[in-house]
Order: sequence, then C-alpha cells, then structure tokens
Amino acid sequence: MKAALVIMAAGMGSRYGGNKQVDGIGPNGEILMEYSIFDALRAGFTKVVFIIKPDMRELMENMVGHHLAARKTADGDNVEVCYAYQDFSSVPDFYKVPEERVKPFGTVHALLCAREFVHEPFVVINADDYYGVDAFKTIYAELGKLAASGEGTMVGYDLCNTVSEHGTVTRGVCHVNEQGMLDRVVETFHLKPCEDGKIRDIQENGDGPVYAPETPVSMNFWGFTPWLFEKLDAYFKDFLRALPEGEIKAECLLPSLIGELIDRGELTVSVLRSSARWFGMTYHEDREMVQRELQKLHDAGVYPKSLRA
Repeated sequence: MKAALVIMAAGMGSRYGGNKQVDGIGPNGEILMEYSIFDALRAGFTKVVFIIKPDMRELMENMVGHHLAARKTADGDNVEVCYAYQDFSSVPDFYKVPEERVKPFGTVHALLCAREFVHEPFVVINADDYYGVDAFKTIYAELGKLAASGEGTMVGYDLCNTVSEHGTVTRGVCHVNEQGMLDRVVETFHLKPCEDGKIRDIQENGDGPVYAPETPVSMNFWGFTPWLFEKLDAYFKDFLRALPEGEIKAECLLPSLIGELIDRGELTVSVLRSSARWFGMTYHEDREMVQRELQKLHDAGVYPKSLRA
C-alpha cells in the first residue's frame, strides 16, 4: 500500500529558542524528524512530504532530502520526496494578511499547503517529536482499513509520557468512547508535572485541574485519506472570515477541525493507544534528555549506528 508521511516543519520553535527542527540531536547529528522518517519507511510508507518555509528548502535538502531521495521503500522502489511551502502565498485572495503578522496560520493551514502532493492515505506529524517505532507500524496498518471518506485514525499517548519538567506544554486531551473511537479533543494549554507528582493544567494562581497520568493525548499524529482536504479548505476559509481585523496571532488548529467534524457526524477517528515514551524539544532544556534517550535506542539496536549510513 502506498502511503505518505507528511511532516510539519515550518514552525518557528519560539519557546525552544532556535530552529529545533534542524537541530542535530542524534549520535551522528541526526535531527528528530530523521527518526520518524526511518521508522515510517520500514513500516511501509512510500512518500515523504516536508512542509517548510520557502527559505528552508536548501537547508532541508542538504540535511535530509538528498539522502532520503537515495533511499528505498520497503518494496524496493525509490522514496518519493516532496516539498510544500507554508507561507502567506497560499492564503485565499479574499483575506488580507495584516502587515504585522509573522507566524503562519497553524496546522490546518500547514496541511492544506501539502494538498497537491498527497493523493494516497497519509499521516501527518510534527517535525520536532519522537513518536516511537511501533506507532508507525500500527498506524500504517490502520491506514489500509480506512474508508475513502469519513474515517481517520490517530495515535494517543499517555499524558505522563509527554510532559516536560522544564515548563508547561499544550496537549490535545482526548476523550475516547467505549468503542475506542475519539469523541473530542480539548486543547489544554498549561499542563505541567508538579512537585506533588500530579499533572495539572496550571492556572494563574498556580493551581489547576488534575489529570490522570494515563490520560490519552494527541501529539499531532493523525492518519487520513485525501478526502480530508476539502474539509480543511472549507474550515480554513471560515476561520479567516471570522478573524477580527488586525488579528496577528490566531491559529487554525487541526484538532479543532477534527472535533467539529466528529460533532457533525461527518468523521469517525479510531484511537490507537501507545504506551511508548514520546519525547520532543519544547524547551531548550529538553535537549540533553532527548539526546540521552536517543543514544539509548541506538545502543539497544533499535536504530543502526547511523541513520545516514
């Protein structure tokens, strides 16, 4: 089965303090997305689509793209490599982008920018997250079961395996029904492990609601068929029409669209649970931990000595 891995890499990484998507973190300078690509290809994926800012093209080709284009899929074919640009040129003509706006319009906008390259079942992930080997195998198998329209899937991680000791994180808290299907995703913005060992959504007074460690959360690891692009397009246009004049920070988020489609009965999403430890670099202080964990995986034989060999 042909399937595409779509990687959202146009984010600025403002909290991290640098361009974390291209920060060499592996034993041989591998960047985090190389692990996702490696895992996806051995799971069966055949295409990789990078969503980047236009000025990142040469850098991305030199760091990942040229090497990847020489790789083979599990079936022995050449890996197809595509580059989609997330910038304001893809914004509909009816909307005038405020001159002060710098950031792109979020994950719905990002995925829409890849539309021309994706004609097969696909997954979409963040560039700066490590998802785990088994997650790619599981979601690849699930992609083959999806109907052409109205069905999707996602990998849900235990909240306790996705927080950072260096600050708060935003996670999509998933509400899952008894059939293992997603009911809704609630974007929760200030999750943090506290000194008492509990995970809270920190409020202004320093306290906040407590979440169970095994609460499933979305790390933007979604699987769909190309049917979704029509829904993305309509939702993004509605988002822009509703923006107050001069708004420069609002983002159009994929979990919000998915929740709305579920509420309207237009989409069902199966939740594939993973007990693996997710890790990523939300904060610069996370770097040392991620580097250490990746080295352990190489030492254990999960990955070869170098991903670029």
